[in-house]
Amino acid sequence: MSIKSICLFLTLIAGFSACSVEEKSMPDYPIVPVGFNQVDIQPGFWYSRIKTASEVTIPYAFQKCEETGRLDNFIFAGGIREGKFRGRYGFDDSDVYKIIEGASYSLMLEQDPGMEAYLDTLIANISAAQEDDGYLYTAWTLKANEYNDFRCCTYSDEGRFTGTSGSSHEFYNAGHMYEAAVAHYMASGKKSFLDVAVKNADLIYDVCITKGNNYVPGHQEIEIGLVKLYRVTGNKKYLQLAKHLLDTRSHSGGSSYSQAHIPVTMQTEAVGHAVRANYMYTAMADVAALSGDTAYLEAVDNLWDNVTSKKLSVTGGVGASPHGESYGGNYDLPNNPYNETCAAIANVYWNHRMFLLHGDAAYIDVLERSLYNGVISGLSLEGNLFFYPNTLQHDGEALFNRGNSERAPWFDCSCCPSNLSRFIPSAGAYAYAVSGNDAYVNLFVNSKVEFELEEGVIGLSQSSSYPWKGNIKIEITNDRKLEANLNIRIPGWLNNQPVPSDLFRYLDPPETKPEIRVNGEPVGFETRKGYAVLRGTWKKGDVIELDFPMEVKQIIAHDSVKAKTGLVAFEYGPIVYCAEGIDNGGNVLDLSISDLSSMSVDFDPDLLHGVNVLKGEGWATRNGVEIISEARLIPYYAWNHRGPGEMNVWFKQ
Repeated sequence: MSIKSICLFLTLIAGFSACSVEEKSMPDYPIVPVGFNQVDIQPGFWYSRIKTASEVTIPYAFQKCEETGRLDNFIFAGGIREGKFRGRYGFDDSDVYKIIEGASYSLMLEQDPGMEAYLDTLIANISAAQEDDGYLYTAWTLKANEYNDFRCCTYSDEGRFTGTSGSSHEFYNAGHMYEAAVAHYMASGKKSFLDVAVKNADLIYDVCITKGNNYVPGHQEIEIGLVKLYRVTGNKKYLQLAKHLLDTRSHSGGSSYSQAHIPVTMQTEAVGHAVRANYMYTAMADVAALSGDTAYLEAVDNLWDNVTSKKLSVTGGVGASPHGESYGGNYDLPNNPYNETCAAIANVYWNHRMFLLHGDAAYIDVLERSLYNGVISGLSLEGNLFFYPNTLQHDGEALFNRGNSERAPWFDCSCCPSNLSRFIPSAGAYAYAVSGNDAYVNLFVNSKVEFELEEGVIGLSQSSSYPWKGNIKIEITNDRKLEANLNIRIPGWLNNQPVPSDLFRYLDPPETKPEIRVNGEPVGFETRKGYAVLRGTWKKGDVIELDFPMEVKQIIAHDSVKAKTGLVAFEYGPIVYCAEGIDNGGNVLDLSISDLSSMSVDFDPDLLHGVNVLKGEGWATRNGVEIISEARLIPYYAWNHRGPGEMNVWFKQ
């Protein structure tokens, strides 16, 4: 296999080539992530979640697709069997694609012949459903508009590619198909699905570029998939098409709901549907890096500043408004936000790319906040129950979760379960990165990894009890001595900055500082863009020890966030905490918690798969009587595993 072929085959989860800078002929990100398939996750916090996703969530999601007709639609559209469109939405195809993507990532971590054969069958059915010229969209092929229960009519009876309004998901489905096809090719080396994706992308290129149709995808996503196709095929026309679809977003006089109101390079405030927006910002970062377009870079920087300083929940969730699952106004952060799981996942994608552009730990700080709080809250510990929105306050009865008051086994619109299916197996992709002779340690995950720097291969073995404790050990495992710069992220929460803006701050922050030892000896270190830079010649057996002091901290919001006036939230390390009624006499909506002097932290290995529990003096008023008791807080991500009841994140000071 040629060097170029190897590089293409090693295309990473986020769509970035594993090739060195010298092997690239086009502009690209200055920093390259280490692929999750190169990161051997060891037992610990993330090991159990990835294992659960592979063994439970992905098979369960495929089962639900079988039960709900999502798989039958491809069979019917391909003429394998006769049948009418099953389902309510024109984006149901995308759920199948996302789960295939996740299953492919899972196969890259551990072989599973049964799953591989299952995917071969699914892909054969998808291929059969593709029309001769490359078109693939079962809702149109099966004329779904004829059925009264079909919603989000995303095509016109006049023909294909005419449903490009804000409700259209025609191109959105294609984008998820491209991502899945690239993932399957990465996992198997088979081109069966990749050929389907390329044929479809060639058709859309012809329709939009060759024939000059300024179609605007109603729901952004295809742009991300096109970039991945470009990377794995080397065909620049897919990158051209991705940029074209972004450049033309305002040509149709579209709405802010789908970010088509003004040219993307003129947008400075995050507005509209949050998932659409964050997918678009992710693609804009890709285009900025791959095209060198400075207007795109400036725009995506401005948008990130707006979200991080005015529109980010304390959990890293975004899209606070339930009206259109949208970003609200500046500082509009209610205590019962919408915060769709998909939007938090997209926030991780976007912030990861921002780090790759700028090399600043601030982006990983936001990524980590979303990851540990706003993303994994969407998936139950058992792997088969889901939150679509992620509220920060619940009375135990409101049907906030798309008609459910608790975690649900599936939804008629199941974008979030399928998105979690593809995201969790790839979580290791965000832990490490490389640029020249600089190695970046971004996340503290029990893992073993080897990757190539300018001076050679470096090996790292990382172990800790993070996020429960801040004692982290990194052992060097490469066989020969290697001169390198190790850039180890000092988390923003450790520097008393919960987010890289003034949107939130700690009340009475402690003065503790991190300590680093190399081979048992304390060392001073230079800090650069939020990273401790350790320069030296590293040999097998060298040990770096990090002591990150963890203390319970109280968070207050910017004065302009009126919904948070007089309220405080609690955090320990990267984890945001909540109170549930089951631990606090049933009443937490009116719960007040005393200052931190009474707060203790205890690890309970038998509770919620093992969590730190915060305990302190608290009180609530019931029927006019003040009841003083011990307040107990658990990690926000783990709430609603013990039956219905009240939950709260923001408490009275």
